[in-house]
Amino acid sequence: MSILDLVQARGLVQQISERDDLTAALAGGSLRFYAGFDPTADSLHAGHLLPVMLMRWLQQAGHRPIVVLGGGTARVGDPTGKDKTRELLTPERIRHNLECQKAQIARFLDFDGPAAAIMVDNADWLMGLGYIDFLRDIGRHFSINRMLTAEGTRQRLERNQGLSFIEFNYHLLQSYDFLHLQQQYGCTVQLGGDDQWFHILGGVDLIRRVSGVQAFGLTVPLLLTADGKKMGKTESGALFLDAEQTSPYDYLQYWLNCADADVARLLRIYTQVPLEQIEALCSGEGQALQEAKQVLAMEATSQAHGAGEANEADRVSRLIFRREPLSEDEQAAVVRALSRSSAFPRTLATFPLSWADAAVASGLCESKGEARRLGKQGGARTWQERVEDVDAPLTGPALIWAGKKKAALIVPE
Repeated sequence: MSILDLVQARGLVQQISERDDLTAALAGGSLRFYAGFDPTADSLHAGHLLPVMLMRWLQQAGHRPIVVLGGGTARVGDPTGKDKTRELLTPERIRHNLECQKAQIARFLDFDGPAAAIMVDNADWLMGLGYIDFLRDIGRHFSINRMLTAEGTRQRLERNQGLSFIEFNYHLLQSYDFLHLQQQYGCTVQLGGDDQWFHILGGVDLIRRVSGVQAFGLTVPLLLTADGKKMGKTESGALFLDAEQTSPYDYLQYWLNCADADVARLLRIYTQVPLEQIEALCSGEGQALQEAKQVLAMEATSQAHGAGEANEADRVSRLIFRREPLSEDEQAAVVRALSRSSAFPRTLATFPLSWADAAVASGLCESKGEARRLGKQGGARTWQERVEDVDAPLTGPALIWAGKKKAALIVPE
């Protein structure tokens, strides 16, 4: 199986320009390819990982990735898919976001060896451009009529939302990035999200016109879950790679709790588990699929946060539902992990307070009366131990349960 066949089989490719020629070029030797990431935020999220995983597979096949951090284009803002002009970021904010994204991408690509990844900032070549020279040398190759047919531009104009002149220039800048990388690094392939297809083809055409070189574009799909939601979206927002915004525990739980219908596809896209193993993992139902989700969660979390964080998140996840008593160290590990979680219910309290008060404060019970009834029925627990007297005090941080599935963490104010 060729590398292009492999990444297509794994669901990482949506569109390809000149597929047969690209297949031949990839088979003919090491190519240099790039994907760009505008530092509009201080963390990448799960959606950004599709082009990163595609880069990882291509690198492992001997091709050399170039990571372009958009310190220059971030000052303009990509209008694609936006109903209004993006917020213009300060240079200080852009620099901060760049540093954060650098560290995250570096976890997925190899920066040593014969196919070592290269990381560059397009501010290095865009900020020094002379405006008149750029218009004369680059702008003359672009048709306004064609630019107006771009889907994002057309939608904005049809809705009378307008498009600022600075946004209109974004297409030229991204196309020029590709030309610069071709001339400076011999880069002939650009990867991006499917919404970037128009920009990518602009670069392919510009390289042909200016350098007389054949270049190629690949896009990754926009991922939706089985129920039609955007992949990587949680109740509390995006599934970020930054541990402060999405804790390793929450990151693990996202994959553990994915829909059965999504497991095989997510394993293909977000892990490097071999295709035949994925087929075997997902051939069953029930417990078999839970084991497949466990593999998905551990692989995805290890890639994003390291094996140590993944193992600790998995240990905490198992401790929470373990029926045997937990040691003080194990309880402390649970408290630490859940205190960082934005998804797990957490209630601040002044100790001591009764189990009933804690249950009401956390929303597990609507009233003390309900808490007392629950206690009599045997459904009140602190950690793994049944609570006989719901008016007895809790003296420190605790995980309390109302029944088998509803739980809340009680921590000091």
